[in-house]
Parts: sequence; C-alpha cells; structure tokens
Amino acid sequence: MIDALRLELLESGLPLVEVTATGHGHHWSSHRLIDTSIGARMLRRRQHVTDDELTVELHDPETGLAAEVRYRSPDGLPVLRSEVLLRNEGEHPLILESVTSLVAGGFPAGGADLMWAENDWLAEYRWRRSPLRLTSPQLSDRVRYGNGKDCFTLAGQGVWSSCGHLPMGGLSDRESGRTWLWQIEHNGGGWRWECGEREGTAYVALSGPSDGRHGWRHRLNPGETFRTVPVALAVGEHDEAFAVLTRYRRTIRRPHHDHERLPVIFNDYMNCLMGDPTTEKLLPLIDAAAQAGAEYFVIDAGWYADLDASWWDTVGAWEPSATRFPGGIGEVLDRIRERGLIPGLWLEPEVIGTHSPLAESLPDEAFFRRDGIRVVENHRHHLDLRHPAARAHLDGVVDRLVGQWGVGYLKLDHNIDPGSGTSSHLGEAPAAGLLGHNRAHLDWLDGVLDRYPHLVIENCASGGMRSDYALLSRLQLQSTSDQQNLRLYAPIAASAPTAVPPEQGAVWAYPQPEDSPDEVAFTMVSALLGRIHLSGLLPELDPGARDLVHEAVAVYKDIRADLPRAVPSWPLGLPAWDDPWIALALRAPAATYLAVWRRGGEETIHVPRAELLYPADSKARLTEHTLTLPTAPSAVLLRLR
Repeated sequence: MIDALRLELLESGLPLVEVTATGHGHHWSSHRLIDTSIGARMLRRRQHVTDDELTVELHDPETGLAAEVRYRSPDGLPVLRSEVLLRNEGEHPLILESVTSLVAGGFPAGGADLMWAENDWLAEYRWRRSPLRLTSPQLSDRVRYGNGKDCFTLAGQGVWSSCGHLPMGGLSDRESGRTWLWQIEHNGGGWRWECGEREGTAYVALSGPSDGRHGWRHRLNPGETFRTVPVALAVGEHDEAFAVLTRYRRTIRRPHHDHERLPVIFNDYMNCLMGDPTTEKLLPLIDAAAQAGAEYFVIDAGWYADLDASWWDTVGAWEPSATRFPGGIGEVLDRIRERGLIPGLWLEPEVIGTHSPLAESLPDEAFFRRDGIRVVENHRHHLDLRHPAARAHLDGVVDRLVGQWGVGYLKLDHNIDPGSGTSSHLGEAPAAGLLGHNRAHLDWLDGVLDRYPHLVIENCASGGMRSDYALLSRLQLQSTSDQQNLRLYAPIAASAPTAVPPEQGAVWAYPQPEDSPDEVAFTMVSALLGRIHLSGLLPELDPGARDLVHEAVAVYKDIRADLPRAVPSWPLGLPAWDDPWIALALRAPAATYLAVWRRGGEETIHVPRAELLYPADSKARLTEHTLTLPTAPSAVLLRLR
C-alpha cells in the first residue's frame, strides 16, 4: 500500500519537504509553503521501503540541513502518515521559519472540490465544499507559477487546535468521486494547510506552526534536530474516505478498555446543575442516573467552589468545597459507588486563577510569559508544562483525585486562549514556546495514563475546541459541543464522526421536564450512535419521559458492541446547519444503523428497507422505501436490513 500511495502522490515533481529559514526563503514571490529554496536544493541520499513504511533521507549541500521524511501506512490502509526529522549537519545555526510535514501533488484540479470544516463554539463540525477553481482560479495558460495568492489556506491560532476550523481538509474529484482527506495531528493552534494548483494539477501542503501565520521560529544549532507534527492523508471514494480515516484513527490511538466497553456516562452539567453541584442536589440525580442505566457519574464544574463565592479567578488547588459538601465530597463519591457507578470529576488542569494561592507559590517560570511578563487571560494564568513545578503540581492533583479518592473518570476542560504562546526560555519565539508546551502536555497525559491505565479521560475545551488526533490518540472521549438546544445539536452529533470515531464522540442527551415525548426521543437519538452523555433533570421527568430515557439506554447497550468497528456515512450528505432532515449511518460488520432527525420540511423521505429500534412507540411510518415522521422535531434510530 505504501508503494502505491508513494507513486500516486509523491512522484509529482514537488520536493518531499519544504523548509524556509531566515536567509533562505522562496524561489518566487510567495507566501505559500511550497517552492522554497531549501526544498528545491534537497538531494536524495537514500531511501528504505517496507510493506507499510517508506523513509527518504535528503540533504541540502548549501546549509548542511538533512531531512528524514518518514511515511507510514498503518495496517495497510490507504493512508499516508507523514512526519519529518530535520538535523543540522552544517557549521552554522539555522533559524527555521516553516517546515512541511507533508507535500503531495498530482491531484485533479479542474473538476475538484475543496472541503474544509468550520468549527465554532456551539456550532462544531460544519463542513463546506467549493470548487477548487473558485478558491484557486486559473490565472493564465502562460504562467507556470502563481504569486502565492492562488491557493486556499487555513491555519489555527492559539492553544485551541480546532477553534474556527478543524485541523482537517479534503479534495474530491466530482467525476470519479475519489476523495482525499487530511488531518494535522497537533494539539495546539499552530498548524497550517494549503491547497492550490501548480503546473496544471493540485497539491496539498501540511505543516505545524510557521513564521508567517504564527510568528514561529526555531533556532537549530549544529548537531540539533527538530521533529515536525505528524499528519495523515487518506483516500477513498466519497464517504469511504471518512471510513478510511476512522479506521486509521483507531490504529494510532492508545489501547484502552473504554474503546470497547462504551459505558454510559451521566454528567451533571448540561441543562442540569450547570456548575452548581451540592450534596442535596446530587444524591437524587445519582439515584435517577443509576435507574436509567448509567455506569459513570461525573460531577462537573463547581465542586471546588464555595457557595456564593467567585471561583473563576481562584481555581488551581482543586480541593472540594466544604459549603457544597457539608459531609465531605467523599459522601457523594461513596453514594455513586453504592449505586454501582464509577465516580468522575471535572478538572481544568492547565489554568491557575490570578487569586489562587498557587499563583504565588509556583515560580514564574511555571507559567506562560511573554517578554518576562506573566500572561493573564480572563483573570487566569496558564501553566507551562515544560516546567517541573507545573507538572509536579498537576501530578499531585491527579494522584489525590484518582489514587486517593478513587475517581475513575476525569473530564479535562480548557476554557481560555492565552494567545500566541510563551517566550519563557531565552530568545524563544512565543509560538515555539507554545509548541514545546503542547508536546509537554501530551507527555504529561501519557504519564497519567501510564500510572492509571483504567482511568477514563474526556477531552474537552469549551466543547469541541480541541478536536485533534494528537490528544485523541491518547484520550478516550471527545466532548463534541456545549450546545444546549436539542434541535441545533442534531447536525453537530451527525457530523462529529468526520473528526472523531463514534466510540470517542461524547454527545449530550439532556431531556427536560417540559419536553414533549418527541423532543425527549430527539435528544436521545442524537447520542445513540456515539457516546451517551446523559444529563438533564431526570428526577423531575414524568413517567413517560423517564421510560423513553430508560428505553434509549437499553437500546444503546444492545448495539454498542457494534460501534467500535463501525464506519460512518451520510445518506443525505454531510449536514448543513439548517437542513430540515439529517441522517447519519454507521456501517458495522453485523448491521448498519441509521439515525434520522426531522426538524422541518416534508414529512417523508426515501430510506432503504429498515426496522425501527427506537423509540418503540414512535409515530414514524416505515414502508419498503420511505420513512414518514409526522411531527417536527422528531427522530428515530433504524437498523437497515
């Protein structure tokens, strides 16, 4: 597989790696990642090929810069995973300004559509599609090279890897349906990709941070090395490209029992306690969650904050509030365990409030700083996990919560963006400091899971602002959104498998006492092809609504064994934000499941022959070829025959 992909994508005349360094820019007036002077000078030394890996060694005779470009095709999938290791074999330092992780060309240009995903708070995973000719118009039949403005570029910013856009993209040939999808596996906003035309065919270039977009520079002294962020490029026909990417993501992630068991999680936050937990409020919720079939119970934000106190700028110690838990938080954790559930807690580990005692006790070097001044964002400091004091503090917190209290689930959130990064080290560009912190963050997470291999960790950043496969190759779940409107959550839930395999995509199901039966079923269906994050005021539901919740959880437990091997497709196309009908199919070896939501429009759509799984007393009418949902909003889960 690796050899076929190499011939198809890497023998297009483009350099295998493009590098800009101070004093070594582009051949042409360009802001693109390609056509660099160093890239053009790189000579191949040797290469080594196996069934699933190709390594190419290159060398620039002028600067002495050597590159080792490593391509892998895990499990023989039609995917290239690429990263580059640079080594300065010259006599003088080089100031790197950009390095590509992958350059590939030879794609169709004239009949191709470019794909990208906008990703905003409460509006995640919104895919867009546009002809490449609109994003990169054909300028002239006499001009071979553009001036750098004839390509489509997306870049992340700050610490949130998917704020604004997913670190993904795609190119699809309209005639054949052949589709290429790429992802940048980086847990910060320092990433960039571009897609444009060069000599009649399209190319794609993927990278981590760069000087032009992020102010990134890295001094590479003689004998030193620099490693790029990994990226991946998958190919398939139409939706099959997303299926390939789903399978690939499963091959590169850390093994964990949660990926197979898919336990049901109750979390007390969304449309429920909303950051105001107390013993009095939690005990009836714990009982109701257990009755509904939940297997984890997570106490979300607020457990560390005294009642009627301002807690935003005092966080960091992560000690339980005595006023919220007069008998101690242990009383609540014990109640969770007594009801047969595993307890979990919310944590925002990378921040320290400006009025927290830790803001004074930890050294300045343990925090993000720029020009010697500690960064403050929304009354919070940001830890630099490269510093041993910052890491020791967080290790101590986790060891207390997990090792001493017996917590089995941590929801790790992140709700500030401290900007361009940190220049804590002498002569360091902030974006380079941010890359260093990002990598230290991954190393810290690896250490936590090495110590506590049965701990389940949820990745959250104001919902889906860190949907990336640097984090998700380690962590078990991804919060898909903070969206509180059940109608608006449907397109988010249906599109989430573009970025996250179903068994990692946590979707809120939050029935409310005032919801109609159709609305209760609607919110439950949104979670049935992902991971159920049950919430809402369950003790206040009427018996009929409570039965719908219990039924949904029971159906989920019947089908969840199929989900870890299922791949997604979208019979009605990738959802648009205002689509009246939305559909997500998961194709597993044993069955194909189809979730269908109606938010308006005509009552009937065409579907293959199917059986109704949920809700059992739905008003839905199924024939051999149609589904009718007479009310809106309403939703059903089907199994296709």
